[in-house]
Amino acid sequence: MGGTTFLVDNTVFYGLKLTILEPKPVTAKIIAVLVATIVSYVLNREWSFRTRGGRERRHEAALFFLVSGVGLILSSAPLWISRYVFHLETPDVSLVTQEIADFMSAQIIGTLIAMVFRFWALRKWVFPDEQPQSGSVRLAPAPDSTDEAA
Repeated sequence: MGGTTFLVDNTVFYGLKLTILEPKPVTAKIIAVLVATIVSYVLNREWSFRTRGGRERRHEAALFFLVSGVGLILSSAPLWISRYVFHLETPDVSLVTQEIADFMSAQIIGTLIAMVFRFWALRKWVFPDEQPQSGSVRLAPAPDSTDEAA
């Protein structure tokens, strides 16, 4: 699932960044993450977390997209910082340096930060485990045959 959305994100990001949104890589990244988020919701709901949750779909979807909104900011921030704080863009650096910086900041660093956050937040709030974690009932061990002999 993560690999699929990573491919969707990369395909849309580079499709836009290398064509109609060439001067606006952060906008291209935001659109790519939005498309990948929609794919991610479907895959998470139907595959990764199908046995978890229990909320109404509307409520679950609203929480999913709220968490994903935070993930969108987290995944776009490294690219924004790379381009507009560190000025790793042409003409300040070579085109090769710009492209490497864009890939590392958007597709590696941003994706990893957002992925960790989203996995944690989805498990905690969107698709929580319905089983109680603390105070669970334990079964008493069966008596040994040696206990009966005594």
